[in-house]
Amino acid sequence: MIGFAFGVAAFTLCVGLVATFGLTRLPTARLQLIAFALLAVLLPIWIVFFSGWAMFHMGDDVKILAVASGAASAAVAAALVIGTSLARRIERLRAASARLAAGDLSARAPETGPRELAELGRAFNDMASSIESLFDARRELVAAASHDLRTPIASITAMLEAIEDGLAEGSEYLVPLQEQARRLASLVEDLFELARIDAGSLAHELHEISLAPLVESCLRGFEAEAKARNVRLEQRLEPAPPARCAPEQVERVLLNLLTNALRHTPSDGTVAVALAHAEDEVRISVEDTGEGISAETARRMFDRFWRSDSARSADGSGAGLGLAIARGLVEAQGGRIWAEARESGGARVSFTLPTASQ
Repeated sequence: MIGFAFGVAAFTLCVGLVATFGLTRLPTARLQLIAFALLAVLLPIWIVFFSGWAMFHMGDDVKILAVASGAASAAVAAALVIGTSLARRIERLRAASARLAAGDLSARAPETGPRELAELGRAFNDMASSIESLFDARRELVAAASHDLRTPIASITAMLEAIEDGLAEGSEYLVPLQEQARRLASLVEDLFELARIDAGSLAHELHEISLAPLVESCLRGFEAEAKARNVRLEQRLEPAPPARCAPEQVERVLLNLLTNALRHTPSDGTVAVALAHAEDEVRISVEDTGEGISAETARRMFDRFWRSDSARSADGSGAGLGLAIARGLVEAQGGRIWAEARESGGARVSFTLPTASQ
C-alpha cells in the first residue's frame, strides 16, 4: 500500500509538472499567473479529496502525507518553472537596456514570450531605433554644419591672406568679404533658430488673423524677381475663417516656400499660392511648374542640411536649413507641413494652421 501511495504522489507530481509546462505556453503573463494560482489551489484540493478516499480505504496517515507532499511539490515546481521563465526573459530585457545605456545603439531586446513582455520588448526596440536615428541625425548635422561653416570661413581667410600678401587691394575684396560674412551670419542665425525650436523656447505671440492679406503681401514682394525670371505669379484664395497663428512666422514660412518655388521654376513657368479651408484648419499651398520632386525628396526635403542633387547644382548658396526651420515654425503653431508631386508636373508644398475657433 505504501508503494501505491508513493505512486499516487509521483503521478500527482508529474501531472503538476506537465500542467506547469502547459502554463508557460499561455500568451500573456497575466494568464500564466492566473492559471498557476488555479493550479496551486485546485491540485491540492483534488489531493485532499483523494486523501480522504485513501484514508477511508487504507487508514494510514503516511499514505495521506505522501499524496499531500506530491501535490505541494507540484505547486512548488510550477512556481519555480514559471518564475524562472519570466525572470529569464526579464533578464534579457535588462541586459539589452544595459547595453543601450553603455552606448551600444545596436542593442535590441527579444520580442518573444508572454504578450506583455513581447510588447515591452517591441517598445524598447522602437525606442532604441529612435535613439539610434537621433544619434545618426546628430552626426549628419555636425558634419553638414561643419562643411557649410568651413566654406565661407575658407573664402574669407583666402581673401584676407591675399590682401595681407599684397596680391590684392582691400577694396577689391570688400564686397565678397561682406557677402561671405552675411552668409556665415545667416547660417549661424539659422542654427540658433533650430536650437530654439528644438528646445521649445521659440517665442511667438498668436493672433487671430485672416491669411488672405498676408498671402497677397508676400506675392507682391516677389513680383520683381518673378518678372526678372519670366515666371507668372498666381493666387487662388478661397474664403477661409481667421487662423490662430504668429503672422511674422507664417510670413517667413511662406517667403521661404516662394523662394524655393521660384528657384526651381523655369522661364515661362508659373508659381501659384492657394488658400483653402478644411474642417478646423486653414491650408496654404505653394505650387510650381518646375521639374517636380521624387518620393524620396518629398520625404526628406524638410530634414536639416538635406538638399537634392538638383538643388545643389542649381544654387549652392543655401545651407539646406530653410525648410527644416519652416517645419519647426509651422509645428510650433499647431500645424503640419508636407510636400508632394503635382499630377500635371511640378511640386506642391502645403502647410496648415488651426482656425481661430478651434
